[in-house]
Amino acid sequence: MSASPALLLRKLRWLYAPDPVMAGYALRTTLTSLLALGIALKMELGSPQWAALTVWMVAQGTRGRSLAKAKWHLFGMVLGVVCGVVLVAVCPQAPLMFILLLAAGIGLFCLIGTFMPGPASMTNYRIHGMRATGFTYAIVSLDGIADPHHIFEIAMSRATYIVLGIVLEASVSGLFQLGLTKRTRQQLSSTFKDTLKPALITIADILVGKVDALETMRPVFTRITTLGDQVEFAEVELGRQDHAGDHTRAALADIAVLLARALDLATLMRLPLSQDDAFLEQAECIRHMFLTLPDRLERAEPMDGILDELRGIRGDCRRRVVQYFGTNLPGAEDRAAMLRHGMLQQALVELIDALRMALRQFEASRNPQPHDHFHEPIRSYRDWRQAIVNSLRSSVTVFGAGVIWIATAWPSGLTFIMFVAIACSLFSTLERPALATQAFLNGACCAVLAGGVLDLLLLGKPTTFEMLGMWSGVAMMLGGLAFAYPPLTLPAVSYNLFLPIMLGPSNQGRTDEIVYFNTALPLVLGLLYTTWMYRVFLPYNPAHQRWTMREHILRDLHHIADGKNNTTLDVIVSRNVDRFVRLMTNSADTPSPVVHAYLQGILSAMRVMLNLLRLRAISHDAALNPRAHQAVDLVLARMSHFSGRYHGHYGRTLRATLLAIQRLRDCETTESRPRQRFVLIAALTALDVISTELNTNRVFFDARSPYLDPPA
Repeated sequence: MSASPALLLRKLRWLYAPDPVMAGYALRTTLTSLLALGIALKMELGSPQWAALTVWMVAQGTRGRSLAKAKWHLFGMVLGVVCGVVLVAVCPQAPLMFILLLAAGIGLFCLIGTFMPGPASMTNYRIHGMRATGFTYAIVSLDGIADPHHIFEIAMSRATYIVLGIVLEASVSGLFQLGLTKRTRQQLSSTFKDTLKPALITIADILVGKVDALETMRPVFTRITTLGDQVEFAEVELGRQDHAGDHTRAALADIAVLLARALDLATLMRLPLSQDDAFLEQAECIRHMFLTLPDRLERAEPMDGILDELRGIRGDCRRRVVQYFGTNLPGAEDRAAMLRHGMLQQALVELIDALRMALRQFEASRNPQPHDHFHEPIRSYRDWRQAIVNSLRSSVTVFGAGVIWIATAWPSGLTFIMFVAIACSLFSTLERPALATQAFLNGACCAVLAGGVLDLLLLGKPTTFEMLGMWSGVAMMLGGLAFAYPPLTLPAVSYNLFLPIMLGPSNQGRTDEIVYFNTALPLVLGLLYTTWMYRVFLPYNPAHQRWTMREHILRDLHHIADGKNNTTLDVIVSRNVDRFVRLMTNSADTPSPVVHAYLQGILSAMRVMLNLLRLRAISHDAALNPRAHQAVDLVLARMSHFSGRYHGHYGRTLRATLLAIQRLRDCETTESRPRQRFVLIAALTALDVISTELNTNRVFFDARSPYLDPPA
C-alpha cells in the first residue's frame, strides 16, 4: 500500500514537474490557439472553435514537425474543401447517395494514405495530408448538406479558420526557435552516435561469443526505425539545399547493415573448427576498438584517423586470408579449419566495410560539403491487401453511421456522423486502429468533463473574451502538458482537439445545457461506435499478420533467388528491419515464445536474403570455375521455389545447399590462384550462412508448417 502513492506521484509528474521544453510548447500552443480563437471571433466566422482546434492539430514539439505537418495539413484542407463542395453539389437532396459518397470518399483517402512513404504512424505527416483531406471533406460536406444553398460560404469559412490556425501556429512557433540550425545539426549528430553506440556494444558481445544478440538488437532496430522517421523533420529545419538529413538517414541504414553483417559473423563463429587462438586475439583487439569508438566520436576526433585505423584492420584481415592460401595442410580436418578461418576473416572484412560506410555518411552529415547532391529516399513498404482492408474498414464504419442517422432521424445525427468520420480519417491507416480509437475516446471523455465544468459552471453567464480565454487557457494548458507524457499523448491529442468543440464559443451567445449535451452525446457515442466497429469489422489479427509476414518473406526469397527484380542490400535490410519493428510493436497480447521465434525467423531470413544476393553477384563473376558455377546456380534455382504458402521445397533446397558447399570445398583444394580462391571463399561464406540458417530455423522456412500459429 505504501508504494501506491509514490507510483501515483510518478504518473502525475507530467503535471507538477513537467519538462521545461514541453511546458514551453504547451504554453506557446495555448496562447496561439487563444489568439486564433480571438481573431476568428473578431472576424465573426460561423464556427470559430475550428481555428483553435487547427492550432492544436498542427502544433508539435519541434519546428520541423510543425512545419511538415502544417504543409500537409494545408494540402489536405484544400483537397478536402474541393471534394466536400463537389459532394454537396452532386446530391443535395439524396441522403442515402450522400452517405454512400461520403463513405467512399473517406475510404479512398485512406487507401491513398496507406501508400504514402514512411511508417504507418501518427507522426507520418504525408499520411496526415490524407487524414486532413478526409477530415475536411467530412466537416464541409456535413455542414453543407444541411444548408446546400450556402455551401460555398460554409466551405470558405472552414478553409479560412483552418488557414488562420496554420499560419498563426507556424508564425508564433518560429519566434521561439533561436539558433535552430545549430541545434538541428547537433541533434542529427546525436541521433547517429546514440544509435551507433548500442550497435557497437552488441557487435562487441558477438565477438566474444555471447549468444543473446537478438535481445540486445531489439532496441537498436527500433531506434533505427524511430530516428530514421524523425530525420525528415530536421531536413525541414535545415532547408532542402542541405543534404545532412539524407546522409544521416543513409548512416542509420548503414548501421542496420552493420548489424546484419554482425549476425553473419555470429553464424560463422558457431560453426565447428571456425575459431582459433589467433582469431580470438584479433577479435579482442577489434572489440576494444569498437567499444572506444563512441567516445572518440564524442570528442570530435578527426574522422580520417578513425577511417585509417579501420582500413588497417581490414587490410590485416585480407592478409590473413592470403596467408591461409599459402598454408599447405595435408589433413582434411586441418584444411577445413583453415578454410573456416578464411571465411571468418572475409566476414570481418565485410563488417569493417559496413562500419566505414556508416562513418563516412556520418562525417558527410556533420560537415556538409558544397554542391552536394546526395539523396537517400524514405523507404516504405505497403501492400494492396492492407490498403483495401483499411479502406473498407473506414468506408463501412462511416456508412453504418449514416444508416443510423437515416433510420433514427436523430436531430444530432449529422454531428454523430462527423465525429465518426473524423475518427475514421485519423486512425484507419494505422495497423491497430481499435487501440488508437480507444485512447482517443478516453481523451474525448476528459474533454467532455472539462467542457462541462467550463460551460455549465465557470462560463455559465455571458462574459467577455478575456474570461473565456482565462478559463479555457487553463484547461488547454493541462492538455498541452499531458501531450508530453508518452502514455497520455494520444488521449491528450483527443482532449485538445475536442475541447474547443465542447466550448463552442460564439459572438452571439454561449453553449448552454442543451447545446452542451447535444454535442457531448454524439461525440461519445460516435467514438464508442467507431471503436466497436474496429473490433468487429475486419479487426486486427496478430496471428494473421505474422502468417502474412512469413508468407511475404518466403516470396521475397523466391524473387531474390530468381533475380527478376533489382533488390539491393539496403532494401533487404530496411524491409526486414521494418518487419522486425512492426512485429515487436504489435505483439502486446502475443505469448513471448511466439514473438521471440518469429523475430528470430525474420533475422534469419534477412541473413539468407543477403547471402542469396551475394551468390547472385558471385554467379556472374568470371573467376568462378564451371563446376562451382553450376553448384551455385543449382542453389539459386532451388531457392527460387520458395514461392508461397504451400510450395516451400525446403528439403530439396537444403540438400542442394549442402551439396554445393561440398563441391566448392573440393574446388578450393585444387585451386591455387588467389583471385579465384577469394571468390570461392566468398561463395562458401554465403552458402555456409544459408545452410546454417535453413537448418537452425527449418520450421520457419518450411512453408508447409503453420509455425506456432494456425493457418490464416
